[in-house]
Amino acid sequence: MGRHREFDVEEALDAALGVFWRKGYEGASYADLTAATGVERPALYAAFGNKEALFRRALARYNEHYLDYLPEALLRPTSREVVAHLLDGAIDLNTRYPEHRGCLGITGNLAGSDASEPVRLALVEARAEGEAQLRERFERARAEGDLPPDASPDVLAAFVMAVLHGMSVQAKAGFSREMLRAVAAQAISAWPAGESAPSGTAS
Repeated sequence: MGRHREFDVEEALDAALGVFWRKGYEGASYADLTAATGVERPALYAAFGNKEALFRRALARYNEHYLDYLPEALLRPTSREVVAHLLDGAIDLNTRYPEHRGCLGITGNLAGSDASEPVRLALVEARAEGEAQLRERFERARAEGDLPPDASPDVLAAFVMAVLHGMSVQAKAGFSREMLRAVAAQAISAWPAGESAPSGTAS
């Protein structure tokens, strides 16, 4: 009979997530992961598979537990409020934990070796999915008159993602929450205004 696992899988996953969040995919060694989780490498393999599989599980957990502000933002009544909520949530998350600042989806593997290319592509795909959701929301905003007729949902979604990505990198570099809020305010000040807004919302 096989031995029962002598550790809590969810706790180990949370610990591994913290390592990846702090050091990125390639920067996180197995020594780091085993020290953080308190689980030896063979047991980690048995529970999660290889390092890439563990990272993918950690990324899914990150998305589930820390990115709840994304779907909340998409439900805001105007595109400006969508962006404001999104940027505010990102600033809070990027600066909430001093030991791992920034966003795992951005800093997890911006560049790496050929061996880590599948992880980089997984993160690119995740970001593209978020951008597509924003683009769809801005298309609706334009149809409702919340954005001007000549506004490009593609460009606006790319613009917001660029600001989010930049703020994650800045947070990782130690930028203060106050500075990031100033950056967000500057981005929102450039937001295009339509001729009308959905009924019952503030202008």
